[in-house]
Amino acid sequence: MKRAIISGATGAVGTALIQKLIQEGTEVLVLSRKDSKRLSVLPQHESVQVKYCSLEEMATLENDTGKEYDVFYHLAWGGTFGPSRNDMYLQNRNVQYALDAVGLAKRFGCHTFLGAGSQAEYGRTDAVMSEDTPTFPETGYGIAKLCAGQMTRMVAHELGMKHIWVRILSIFGENDGAGSMISTTIEKLLNHERPVFTAGTQMWDYLYSGDAANALYLLGEKGRDGRIYVIGSGESIPLKEYISRLRDVVAPGAELGFGEYVTAAAPLSIRADIEPLKQDVGFAPQVSFEEGIRRILASRT
Repeated sequence: MKRAIISGATGAVGTALIQKLIQEGTEVLVLSRKDSKRLSVLPQHESVQVKYCSLEEMATLENDTGKEYDVFYHLAWGGTFGPSRNDMYLQNRNVQYALDAVGLAKRFGCHTFLGAGSQAEYGRTDAVMSEDTPTFPETGYGIAKLCAGQMTRMVAHELGMKHIWVRILSIFGENDGAGSMISTTIEKLLNHERPVFTAGTQMWDYLYSGDAANALYLLGEKGRDGRIYVIGSGESIPLKEYISRLRDVVAPGAELGFGEYVTAAAPLSIRADIEPLKQDVGFAPQVSFEEGIRRILASRT
């Protein structure tokens, strides 16, 4: 892979992917909104260029770079948190933008389109999440992601491109959103506050962002056309154990309020089948949960 394009590059996965591509000697073109408040988190390197392009502008952006690219990583999506996840009109537009991204990838010479899906495509399930697990999304966000994965595959194939869809489960790392469970818990512990949680008995699978980036890089290089890959660590433990491990790194001995946060929603379990990742591209997670938390803390100083 000589050159890659990334949309939605300012989150934990996107910034880690840029770092991975830099390490591999790949030129990176980042597509970003001009008014993005997170541009400062992008890794600075001579091989990384930024072109201003919002989701709405993908349909009309032409390739004026004088270069052809290999892989397009479509990570951008509007309305990923809160009530916007059920804004059906917004989520419907996201499907259109994903289709626009396929056309953009073709204009820029890409032979592979890799789109980012979500565990929300499955809905609420206790099953191990795999390519073949039935999908019953419960939110507009999950419905739109499922639709985008299916539609972009058809369009990519019509345009002669390889298509790969990834369902990203639960990622943590530097540049994570401030509202994530990991981020808020670290913040509270550092401020000597007592965080409260549900019982935390559901099974969970956390994967460090750098490992997720490695998976995406390997898939861009040699993932199989038409496949859906689940991105996770492949090992699941009760969520409360993850939280306790986080506490032991950030503030050993701090009190945790398990079972004190009450919600009407049934607990969601996340368990990943990563055998296809192992078999097709040789993926294996390298960074432990504790080491990932230490890296987050180091990035704050």
